[in-house]
Amino acid sequence: MTEELTQKKEGAVSEYASLQEKFADAVTIEQGLDCPLVMVAVDSIVEVCHVLKSEFGFEQMIDLCGVDMSEHPDYIEGSPQFEVVYHLLSIQHNKRLRVKARVGEREMIDSVTEVWAAANWFEREAFDMYGIIFNHHPDLRRILTDYGFEGFPLRKDFPLVGHAELFFDEAEWRCVYKPNKVENRVLIPKTWPGVDRG
Repeated sequence: MTEELTQKKEGAVSEYASLQEKFADAVTIEQGLDCPLVMVAVDSIVEVCHVLKSEFGFEQMIDLCGVDMSEHPDYIEGSPQFEVVYHLLSIQHNKRLRVKARVGEREMIDSVTEVWAAANWFEREAFDMYGIIFNHHPDLRRILTDYGFEGFPLRKDFPLVGHAELFFDEAEWRCVYKPNKVENRVLIPKTWPGVDRG
């Protein structure tokens, strides 16, 4: 089994060897569980994406999301807290590719909307949920939460009950905020299916 994984990894690296040569230390290539994975330095993301689209035929970006790595078992204290993950698709070659870039809490990453227009709303969602700032984005504003919302809901440090709730006041005929009265709930530890719960 290990020989098969080694061959897959070597195949992925050799397939994208020209990308590795062009960007040197800014790019690391390995075989992921389901498709090749390209780790990119945050300041090279747009250039790498242009090359992946024009030279490797990844004409579609099918997803972009943020990941808070702060509680991941492999997370090293002091390293960038977030990962921006791009899932790319090449229809002409029938291939998928995952691209990741690590970004710190107060660090900006360049927008890839100039490469794939579909990135626009995905980047807004990552900004809204995680607070990841996309430099040169044409319209970076909240997309899922309310205009006056404070904080970023998918960060690991966001309070479970929030701070305030929004409701429509019939007397004032407008939306108003009031302190949240939800009591803290006791969370039940998650277990895997088939595990004895007794």
